[in-house]
Amino acid sequence: MADSLRRLVNNEGCRMLQEKLETWYKDYYMNSCDQNLNCCCEIIELNSRIQGQLFTILSLTAQEGGHYAGVETIKSRLLPWLGTCFSNSSVGKPIDNNLSLFQESLEKDRQLRELSAAREREIQQLDSELNSTRVQLSMVQQELKSLQAQDESRQRSLEMLTDYERQLRALKDEIAVLSAEKSVLQSRLSRSRSPSPDSQGGRPSSPVQKEMTLAPLANRMSTVSRKANLLARFSDAYAQGRLEAQTLLKRYIDKMETVQRIIYIATVESFHVAKMAFRHFKIRVRKTLTPGHIGAESIEDIVMDYIICHLDLYDVQSSVNDVIRAMNVNPKISFPPEVDFIVISCFIKEICCIAFAMQTLDPPLDIAFGADGEIFNDSKYRRSCDSDFTAPLVFYHVWPALMENEIVIMKGEAVTKRGAFWSSVRNINRSRSRSLSPIHHRGSLGKSGVSRSRSPSPPRNINTRAEDPACPLDLHEVLQEMKTVQQR
Repeated sequence: MADSLRRLVNNEGCRMLQEKLETWYKDYYMNSCDQNLNCCCEIIELNSRIQGQLFTILSLTAQEGGHYAGVETIKSRLLPWLGTCFSNSSVGKPIDNNLSLFQESLEKDRQLRELSAAREREIQQLDSELNSTRVQLSMVQQELKSLQAQDESRQRSLEMLTDYERQLRALKDEIAVLSAEKSVLQSRLSRSRSPSPDSQGGRPSSPVQKEMTLAPLANRMSTVSRKANLLARFSDAYAQGRLEAQTLLKRYIDKMETVQRIIYIATVESFHVAKMAFRHFKIRVRKTLTPGHIGAESIEDIVMDYIICHLDLYDVQSSVNDVIRAMNVNPKISFPPEVDFIVISCFIKEICCIAFAMQTLDPPLDIAFGADGEIFNDSKYRRSCDSDFTAPLVFYHVWPALMENEIVIMKGEAVTKRGAFWSSVRNINRSRSRSLSPIHHRGSLGKSGVSRSRSPSPPRNINTRAEDPACPLDLHEVLQEMKTVQQR
């Protein structure tokens, strides 16, 4: 008996029974009816195995006590319990109640089977719908892939078309530039073959005046071609016109620094005067064209188109006179007085024409501001060959840098030396002190008999400007022109 009891204790059946009861209690409301019945059956089976073992132990214990040992205990406790368990709990109730309960049980079983069948059908229907949805999704994905491929193909075609259009515009601009250059060359060739103006008794015209006759043709080209043409002219002015002006000034000035300062200041003043002349010219044209303006195009565009097509109406000689007057009072180059800046009037005239035409671009071009003694900027200037390449300051400028919206598109040239700032200050003070009472000399350029302090302004062509309705003259300008003619 002791061995059977030990095996029962080691079997841990009671603990498993308790755990199954607790698990069933936790999952009772989440389980289905079948699952709850299965749990109950498992617990009953486990309980029956434990009860069988207990009855075996009970039998062995009773045998150890003899034939009549434990009879009273069995009668008082075991038999009443067995009678209660094996007796029908419905004794005394009508049989109809049992039948009704049995029918209800059958009906619930039938309903459960129907519900499970309906649920199975719903699951099958949902599976079929899910499969059809997957098929449709795959078809939509394939269509999206094909549309994406078509879109990429169209994008590549559009990019190729854009590249072709860009190349076509570039070719058209190149053709326009070449056509303008061809026209200029043909006009120069025709002028070289024509008789000399001196033989006809006329006054020889300057190269700038000859270039201005071709301005309407050049300005009808696109902005790119006009910009390229102006950049080429500005580069030629630096490479050729500047050297020619240096050669003319060296006849009267031995110091190269002074010569280069004169040319740089002439260039800066030419840009300043040309920009002011452009503003006044634009105001006069706007006043003239505004009363008769009709159409959707803005008046500013019409004014700019008119100026581009009539650059030959620019009074460049008046700007040259203003530049020379400004140079005469400049403290850096106001000495020696025997040099008349009219000697480089052709160079000044070309720079004025270039600066005036650059104001018609969008955006306009301008030169960078430069001051002696400033920190050398490698992105704006190149050092001249006689510079101190270790010096951080600019001694003086040789040529200005060309700017477009604060961006350098053509570098200038500067001379750098150590102690440049203090040398510039001493030169300015010396020039100002010596220019208080200028001495009137008459060199080979002073044949006109006029000193530099009062250099006469060449007369303006009143008839040419008065005949053009686009450039009306006010009363003040007419009086100034009359005074100039009387002085002559």
